[in-house]
Amino acid sequence: MNRTHYIAEAKKNPNEKIGIAGWVHDVRDLGKLKFVIVRDRTGLLQVTMKKGIVPDDVLAAATLNKEDVVSFEGVLKENKIAPDGMELIPERFELLNKVERKLPIDPTGVIPSELDTRIDFRYLDLRKKDTAAVFKVKSLVANAFREKLLELGFLEIHPSAITGAATEGGADVFPIQYFENRAYLVQSPQLYKQLAVIGGFDRVFMTVPVFRAEKHNTTTHLNEIVQMDIEMGFADHLDAMDVLEKVTLHILTKVEKEMGHELEALSPDIDVPEKVPRHTYTELVELLNKNNYKMEWGEDFSKEAEKKLYEILSEELYFIYDWPTAIRAFYSMPDEKDKKICHAFDLIYRGLEISSGAKRIHLPALLEEALKTRGLDPNSFDFYLNAFRMGAPPHAGWSIGLERLVMKMCNLENIREAMLFPRDRTRLHP
Repeated sequence: MNRTHYIAEAKKNPNEKIGIAGWVHDVRDLGKLKFVIVRDRTGLLQVTMKKGIVPDDVLAAATLNKEDVVSFEGVLKENKIAPDGMELIPERFELLNKVERKLPIDPTGVIPSELDTRIDFRYLDLRKKDTAAVFKVKSLVANAFREKLLELGFLEIHPSAITGAATEGGADVFPIQYFENRAYLVQSPQLYKQLAVIGGFDRVFMTVPVFRAEKHNTTTHLNEIVQMDIEMGFADHLDAMDVLEKVTLHILTKVEKEMGHELEALSPDIDVPEKVPRHTYTELVELLNKNNYKMEWGEDFSKEAEKKLYEILSEELYFIYDWPTAIRAFYSMPDEKDKKICHAFDLIYRGLEISSGAKRIHLPALLEEALKTRGLDPNSFDFYLNAFRMGAPPHAGWSIGLERLVMKMCNLENIREAMLFPRDRTRLHP
């Protein structure tokens, strides 16, 4: 074994013999005195080698360059002038792999790199403290999502990423050859989670990749993203918003409490409100117009409108609900008294939509009518409608875009920074 402890754990055990392994973050070679800073995923530790103190063969062998892969074994000592007040005095050294080429990225972060270069060499970019912090936060977000929903009595399901039809009726899908048939990468798990609720599971959640063949080139869109979805039976949009509020506040609280070291590297302030304010679509359109931002009722909020609302409301996190029916998905349940409004909602975080959802239409006749209103042929949706003809309960659900949430939590400029290996119009590698 190359190590007995990760560095962060090792620092809790002064005066004990330990083994660490990682990359050479920095090195100062003064001949008879060498300082090597070793880095693993948990932190940095100084290894101090002085002639007469460490074995001669260790001192001679440890001729190193930045990013060489190494293993040291020795006794951890307290030293007030060493980083974090600790240093390792080695008794054994092993060079596990040597860097053979000039690195296109500086893992110390001193020399900045362009985003495209960082993604091209993501395996080097991940060695940087701030980049690593993003994905540690992302991991905790996904786990906190799962943790809260299990606590709330939801069941985790794992739907397919391949479908025989466009699940939302759109054209922006990636076709694939599936044996003798044409199939598609799923653009949404919408159908599958609804079918699970109709099947009697009642409350389900999932974390899934989805694929959208939209030819955009923005800082907030990707062609492959990870969605964190729920669907709940015998519920309306208000019930779904209640769950979304609980889950989101739980995620923010976990990150604030457990990611202090990572947040330091990224410099964001996580503000966790006690409640998430709720505003109707109509209220916010009126508010924009009162503040000299012209917007017609029935339009979607542009990015500029979202930013303006962020300024006006001074709320980092808020809901927009009861949207115009015409601009939401066909399966969104219209209001009983006013068909122009449907019970759909968005959750906005730091001026960007991070989640959307709705109460669904569960009545087959009403669903057929909604399809016809959009110019869609109900016969093409038999696979979908048939499930509702066999006893579908009222239900609602939502989806959080994992990368969008992490992007905003970590104050990133581009959503590609929040995806380990992003896929856009031009990028298929690495």
